[in-house]
Amino acid sequence: MFGKRFYEHGRHSRLFEKGDLKYVILDLIKDKPNHGYEIIRALEDRFYGFYTPSAGSVYPTLQLLEDMGYVNSLEQDGKKVYTITDEGRKFLKDRGEHIDKIKEHMKNWWDPHTHEEIHEVMHEIGHLMKHVMKKVHSMDHEQLSRVREIIARAEKEIDALT
Repeated sequence: MFGKRFYEHGRHSRLFEKGDLKYVILDLIKDKPNHGYEIIRALEDRFYGFYTPSAGSVYPTLQLLEDMGYVNSLEQDGKKVYTITDEGRKFLKDRGEHIDKIKEHMKNWWDPHTHEEIHEVMHEIGHLMKHVMKKVHSMDHEQLSRVREIIARAEKEIDALT
């Protein structure tokens, strides 16, 4: 999975390949200056909370974009606010085809039609986790081994669906 481009894998691949987050961030700030936290929240909102980039990936990417001359930053209310430069707009325009592929992949990766079903699945997983956590402390080695087998079997069955 990691050796090929993300758009060759379809819906169930990684959301971003190495280096692609810079395009997404630059595209986000091309219309409106943002600070890092706003960028993190914008991406989280775009994926309904199922994907949130870490500060450890967003802030170094913003610094890289600034070092490359694609964004400028100004201190406002104690936060660095990033604005795209003309050079950054040219960079986006020159890589339009690649950015279109990233956007298409993002759209395919998150299908809003399945949002409610995904929410329900996540709710059930959370419920199962709480239930298992209540029980594991009173289980012996054999019982814990059976729980692991059940989980492994469920994982294999889920993999077989896709």
